[in-house]
Amino acid sequence: MYAVIETGGKQYRVAPGETLAVERLTTEAGNSHTFERVLMLNTDGKVAIGAPVIQGARVTADVTEHFRGEKLLTFKMKRRKGYHKSIGHRQEMTRVKITGIQG
Repeated sequence: MYAVIETGGKQYRVAPGETLAVERLTTEAGNSHTFERVLMLNTDGKVAIGAPVIQGARVTADVTEHFRGEKLLTFKMKRRKGYHKSIGHRQEMTRVKITGIQG
């Protein structure tokens, strides 16, 4: 059994017991979070696809920790103008462990 959920503008394929990192959630660490936007659900070979979401389906997960992702560097430059600029960014992330899928 697995599902495809959407959170933070990205889609993730999840199954019970998996751990994944998603964009920062407002739920505190140690609490449970419910993902309502389930786009696809596969139960023993039966596939249900939402338009755009499946009504009544939800995925529950335990919030393990909040952390910051690795630093991404961007370099801007305009040739022959003497302009160059380096920009760094670290995304706020949340690690969750999937506990159950209800469809």
